[in-house]
Amino acid sequence: MGLDMYLTGKRYMSKYFDAEDTGKIEKINEVFGVEGIEDGDYGAQEVSFRLAYWRKANAIHKWFVDKCQDGVDECQETWLSREQLQELVDTCKDVLANKNKAGELLPSANGFFFGGTDYDEWYFGDLEYTVERLEKILKDPALAKCDFYYQSSW
Repeated sequence: MGLDMYLTGKRYMSKYFDAEDTGKIEKINEVFGVEGIEDGDYGAQEVSFRLAYWRKANAIHKWFVDKCQDGVDECQETWLSREQLQELVDTCKDVLANKNKAGELLPSANGFFFGGTDYDEWYFGDLEYTVERLEKILKDPALAKCDFYYQSSW
């Protein structure tokens, strides 16, 4: 039990909007044994994959809830802009550069099995992971056409 947090990438592909996607859609259909793209059926697919995972990183969770979910924490899936992800990276970098401002810039949060709330090596490790992971995601050209979603489970 505890706070599990997921960043998911989703990509909608349609042969009707992007001819380059047709081959990818055919491969997806083949993997799942779906037939019919030739006659117009199944000419669109959505692919979803996990891009990042945090465990009990309650300050990161609080940031998503406050900045992206209008303060509502109901384990709902929430769409994120690239700008929001970059803002989180920038905030984490600011805290890592000014650790004495952690409670002000990126406060931890209490919650049912949310983990510790101290500004310790676990807290700063979560921030380092967040910066490393999100920077990689934001720079990856393969993810340029993806939508991003955050969801937690506790």
